[in-house]
Amino acid sequence: MMKQKISLILSIVTASLAVSSIQAADDYTPPRTEYGQPDLQGVWNFSSNTPMQRPERFGTQEFLTFEEVQAAIARQESAAARADAAAARLVVDPDAPPETDNPGGYNDFWMESAGIGDTVRTSLIVYPENGRIPDRVEGAQRQFGGLGPDIPSTRPVRFVVGGIAKDGPEDRGLS
Repeated sequence: MMKQKISLILSIVTASLAVSSIQAADDYTPPRTEYGQPDLQGVWNFSSNTPMQRPERFGTQEFLTFEEVQAAIARQESAAARADAAAARLVVDPDAPPETDNPGGYNDFWMESAGIGDTVRTSLIVYPENGRIPDRVEGAQRQFGGLGPDIPSTRPVRFVVGGIAKDGPEDRGLS
């Protein structure tokens, strides 16, 4: 009897949550920028195996063909097999712990790699048609930020422009 009551209560709670989420979805309007466009601000994950610029050998080719993708996969698998074979030829330290005690790539979570999707672009840049960053226009102003000559000073650094007190890498900005 108790199991039936609990099941009934869980069913009612689940149904009410489903109904409320459907109603909330109907009432939702996406946020807009001040210009009326959808607001896409936020944190974006840009994991991609696609290069920023298109290699020159592809010219204006926007996507790889199926055969080119298969050839690239075969090259990667061949390189991995050669690396495994080279590792197998290494002399193993007799005092080393057994391989089963190896924690593996515990830092692998830092390495983001996108899988191969339905279409494989040759570059992230889609305009101009060659998929390459255009040459800088003659006479365009170039910004150097705080890359002036370094002036010895004492820490802490308040402003990293004009070459003031950039005594080491920790004193330099991220950009």
